[in-house]
Amino acid sequence: MSEYVLEMTGVCKSFPGVKALDHAQLKLRPGKVHALMGENGAGKSTLMKCMFGIYKMDEGQIKIDGEPVVIQDPMDALHKGIAMVHQELQPIPARTVGENIFLGRYPLKKLFGFIPFIDHKKMYADTAELLKKVRMNFDPKQKVGELSVSQMQSVEIAKAVSANCRVLILDEPTSSLTSNEVEALFRIIEDLKAENVAIVYISHKMDEILRIGDDVTIMRDGKYIGTWEAKDLTVDKIITQMVGRELTNLYPPRENVPGEVVFEVKDFTSINPRSFRDINFQLRKGEILGVGGLVGAQRTELMEGLFGIRSHSKGQIFYKGKEMKISRPKDAIDQGIALLTEDRRGSGIMGVLSVADNISISSLNNYLDFGFLINGKKVENLVQENVKKMNIKTPSSKTQIKSLSGGNQQKVLIGRWLANNPDVLILDEPTRGIDVGAKYEIYLLMNKLVEAGKSIIMISSELPEVLGMCDRLVVLSGGEKAGELSREEASAEAVMRLAIKN
Repeated sequence: MSEYVLEMTGVCKSFPGVKALDHAQLKLRPGKVHALMGENGAGKSTLMKCMFGIYKMDEGQIKIDGEPVVIQDPMDALHKGIAMVHQELQPIPARTVGENIFLGRYPLKKLFGFIPFIDHKKMYADTAELLKKVRMNFDPKQKVGELSVSQMQSVEIAKAVSANCRVLILDEPTSSLTSNEVEALFRIIEDLKAENVAIVYISHKMDEILRIGDDVTIMRDGKYIGTWEAKDLTVDKIITQMVGRELTNLYPPRENVPGEVVFEVKDFTSINPRSFRDINFQLRKGEILGVGGLVGAQRTELMEGLFGIRSHSKGQIFYKGKEMKISRPKDAIDQGIALLTEDRRGSGIMGVLSVADNISISSLNNYLDFGFLINGKKVENLVQENVKKMNIKTPSSKTQIKSLSGGNQQKVLIGRWLANNPDVLILDEPTRGIDVGAKYEIYLLMNKLVEAGKSIIMISSELPEVLGMCDRLVVLSGGEKAGELSREEASAEAVMRLAIKN
């Protein structure tokens, strides 16, 4: 009997113009959390999709309990005891928790002894037991669309447990969770480990890996770099293996000094009384202004209000002393404001369109001949300029953006806004779900922009990132401005004191 519940060896997978996996491997021990790490584009998700039967391997072998197997598709993977909770959850919002968990394999009973139909009573009873197992007590008959992200994730984990999985793949499971929700997830993971389930845990969060991981496999450029026991690793060692070089400073130094006030917000209040209220702040030329706060502080809602996505009941916005009238996003865009949204996939990229389309979509009016014909050559020049300037890794400009890694998708979105030459860039969680190497490239790009005279408002849930990148920090609490800190005043303790003020 093999000591591994599942082994993948010599796995190769190519797509047009790129070799995603080059003799990759992974060996999972039962009852252990196996962290899979690497930069965006390292091949982690591709390897997991091969394990789960979404992709067919070009080369390689999978063994379960030492015996070679062929995984035909995701349903076959489930039958073989492999389950996967994807980074981008795709529930059916209009259906109940029970219906989502048992989708495609509903318990049946027979009417008149021969007509099969769904046994709803058993389905909901089984759902209640599964939810109890994953420490959730919400109603099995509740619509999934009414749940929080963390609860949806628990439904997906319950779905995996219902299949009696022996291998559970968790792809970036904590990217949208609060600290309390993360703790709840970790308790579920400990319960599954006690039942001898092998867990593949994909995350860029080093502290999580070192806390719950047993084994760590690192990939780079589609290749297997090595496997270590988590207790033998440090953050610096992991980063060095991931990027193939040492990052001596996670946040690049910046030389420029912010200038005069160019953007000002006065008494800005949402039309929703439970959202942001009476917000005042200033933004200087060449400055990165951080906006901090806990989940629910209304940071994203405030930025969407400034951009015209959300309505406001009162307040004024000024640019260089002149009041701006913004009632819709087009008004903001026309007046030199750009917004990189928090949800890259939901409200950022257009997945089925090409890299070129995604970069140029907001600035096509600048590349028209005779007022109505798109000049393809000029558009392609714009795209190639951005690909080169931001080091976007893509087989070609015609590649669908959904096939790129998260970090490269983010760079494409930044390129989209830079094509409009905005003066004020609002970046909401610009590095969420991307690796340290891609983060550093985005930090460098932000520095170049402010050195060129642009001004940036940055929201980040990662406190070290805010402290490392911003010149000043505005902290929100409960929809109100709790305080403002200079770079010298800002510390983790000072920010938290303000964040819990209301």
